[in-house]
Amino acid sequence: MSDIDFVVAIPARHDATRLPGKPLRLLAGDPLVLHVARRALAAGAREVWVAADDQRIADALVGAGVRVAMTSRGHASGSDRLAECARIAGWDNDTVVVNLQGDEPFAPAAGIRAVADALRASDAPMSTLATPVDDVAALFDPNVVKLVRAANGDALYFSRAPLPWPRDAFANSRDALPPGGHWLRHIGIYGYRAGFLQAFAALPPTPLERIESLEQLRAVEHGHRIHVALTPEAFPPGVDTEGDLRRAEARVAGV
Repeated sequence: MSDIDFVVAIPARHDATRLPGKPLRLLAGDPLVLHVARRALAAGAREVWVAADDQRIADALVGAGVRVAMTSRGHASGSDRLAECARIAGWDNDTVVVNLQGDEPFAPAAGIRAVADALRASDAPMSTLATPVDDVAALFDPNVVKLVRAANGDALYFSRAPLPWPRDAFANSRDALPPGGHWLRHIGIYGYRAGFLQAFAALPPTPLERIESLEQLRAVEHGHRIHVALTPEAFPPGVDTEGDLRRAEARVAGV
C-alpha cells in the first residue's frame, strides 16, 4: 500500500443531466455518493471531502466519516466545484488532491492511491490513469475516451475518436484491433496539487476542450503536463444513466 499523504475530493452535483438526483439514487439500499465515499476511505486518504450543492447530499453522509463542503450550484464543471471545496477545506498549495468522480461506486482503492502516487512520482502538475483498450468496439465508441502518451508517460492528447489510427490495418478491416496494444482508455480520475487545482479552474475554456467536450484538454491546450499511469486494477463502469444503475445493482447482487 502506498504511504503517500493525500486527500480525496468527490464532486457531487444533485441535478445531473442524464440521471437527475444521481448522488442520492439508491444502490443496494444506500445512496450512490455514500458508496463512492466508502471507496475513498478504503484507499487510505488523510481526508475525504464531498463537494455538494444540495443539503440532501450532506444529510445522506451524516456519520459516514467524511466532510462535506457546500458549494455553489452555479459551477460549470467538477473542477470548479473542487476548487471551491479546496478553499473551504483550507488545503495548502502542496496538498495532493485526488478528484474521484461521484458516480464511481466501484473505484478500486489501489487505483485511487495510484493516481496520487503518479502525481508525486512526476513533476507534472496533474495526473490521471489509463488502461489498455481490449476490443475494437470500445475504440470506436465516442463515450470511451482514448488517449496517447509520450515516452515519459505524459499525455499527448485525449479524444473520443479512435487514436492512434492504424492506417494500414484499418484500410483492410475495422472488425478487430490490430496486434501491438497501442490503445489506451482514459479513466476519469485525476490528481493535482491544491495550488494547481485553483490555477486550472481559473483557466479559460479552450477550443479543443469545447470540440471534444473533455475538460482535461484545457490543461493540455494551455501547455500543462498531465502524467498518465496505468491503473493497477480495473475500474468497473461508473453510473451515469438508468441503465448503468441497473447494471450496478446486478453487480452488487452478484448476478
